[in-house]
Amino acid sequence: MREKLKHKILHSTANDFESIAFEVFHYQYLYNRVYRQYVDQLGKKSSTFQSIYEIPCLPIQFFKSHSIKSTDFVPQVIFTSSGTTGQNTSKHFVKEIEWYNSIANSIFKNEYQDPQKIRILALLPSYLEREGSSLVHMANQFIQKNKLESGFYLHNLEELIQKLKAPYAGKTILIGVSFALLELAEKYPLPLHNTIVMETGGMKGRRKELTREELHHILKQGFNVDKIHSEYGMTELMSQSYSKGSGIFEMNSFLKVWIRDTTDPFY
Repeated sequence: MREKLKHKILHSTANDFESIAFEVFHYQYLYNRVYRQYVDQLGKKSSTFQSIYEIPCLPIQFFKSHSIKSTDFVPQVIFTSSGTTGQNTSKHFVKEIEWYNSIANSIFKNEYQDPQKIRILALLPSYLEREGSSLVHMANQFIQKNKLESGFYLHNLEELIQKLKAPYAGKTILIGVSFALLELAEKYPLPLHNTIVMETGGMKGRRKELTREELHHILKQGFNVDKIHSEYGMTELMSQSYSKGSGIFEMNSFLKVWIRDTTDPFY
């Protein structure tokens, strides 16, 4: 059942979303003890839901207080959310990391191109500095797939600048957390050619928080580009969304978004 469902998800289109969402819901209701208890406590019968908008979404705080697993397994990877010292963070127990990789690759390929064919320069914490980051894992597995001088650059900005200045025939994505991109744009402003600048958010207490418009304005000036792209993902999710400069994140066949009241899962 699980393998058939995985195959459906990976080869799905936007038109398949509702039917597959119901299959995923019933699978998780059957095999995820925490989620089943949550649905039962709401006093709803899973067989009565007629629309995906009736499916209860598990509150994010459950990922901080419970082990959210469908079936019992030893995870290959545990992704953890960032947080200040002493703060209880979310944990995502990933049964098969290749499943996460497949989804990340599929979304990136649909939005941009095959990650094997694009140079990726990442201003992101390394594994040693941020263990358990799903974002770092995603960037790392993209980088490992290609031989295009891709790599991580966090403290060695001068080396990164030399790479950005050197002639390069292909396309480049410069992806980074906000504070690192700001530092690069302010200390080493330079015009970028055939390069997508992609911010992933996150001042992490390093800088004053800025609105997305303020951040993008500074980065566009520093790199002399027309627009700034954005990536958004969550530790608790298996998928990402991308914005190509408008500030509006585009949904993909793995993900839809709607607003719920945090005190009422059905409103």
